[in-house]
Amino acid sequence: MTQVVTLAAEMRDRAGKGAAHAIRRQDRIPAVIYGDKQSPVLITLDVNLITRYANKTGFFTHLFDVEIGGKKHRVLPRDCQFHPVSDRPLHVDFLRVSANTKVRVAVPVVFTNADKSPGIKRGGTLNVVHHQVEVTCAPHKIPEKFEINLEGRQIGDAIHLSSIALPEGVKPTTHEKDFTIASIAVPSGVRSEAEEAAATAATTAASDAAAAAATPAAAGAKGAAPAAAAAGAKGAAPAAAAKPAGGKK
Repeated sequence: MTQVVTLAAEMRDRAGKGAAHAIRRQDRIPAVIYGDKQSPVLITLDVNLITRYANKTGFFTHLFDVEIGGKKHRVLPRDCQFHPVSDRPLHVDFLRVSANTKVRVAVPVVFTNADKSPGIKRGGTLNVVHHQVEVTCAPHKIPEKFEINLEGRQIGDAIHLSSIALPEGVKPTTHEKDFTIASIAVPSGVRSEAEEAAATAATTAASDAAAAAATPAAAGAKGAAPAAAAAGAKGAAPAAAAKPAGGKK
């Protein structure tokens, strides 16, 4: 777990769209702290400070201490609304946590040493099935990220959950024991060439089979001609003998 960052906040006494717009015009954003069987607290935060953290990978797995009037609240970001154009944060929900809290978080997966993977060097593609792994744990045990080393990975290799060393007290939420996180797929060009070669081989095999089937019939037809000619010649002799020489009666 990384260092807990302290965020300075101010109380706000009103909620609603009108109040939120007024807060944003002051380069601050509205936020709320809830949970741990305590009443929600409405606050405002410096927009530039929150933007710095909200646009980073792992924002939702990072613990913060929100300081209000000298009192700190240990929190975990649970939701953040962004402007559809500027991508600036508009509102943040923080979950208040304690040592006894169990949280469910999606931890990002990061792949390292791609340049040391023989499969990728040969043109293989890293096909990522899960960019995050959801786990349950105590707040102070939340991993910032899961790293998977690609060194030595070949084309066709599958990377499963068992490739990740889960820290003590961190458990995956899924019932599937060892699901696939990523794989190194065959390059599309190689796959196309292989498919074309297979199609060519199938066509050739079909042609050879057709030629082999036609050969005995052709041989039979060739052998039948002399026999027919002989039979014709043999049958023609009596007819020729019966006809008087010179055509006279």
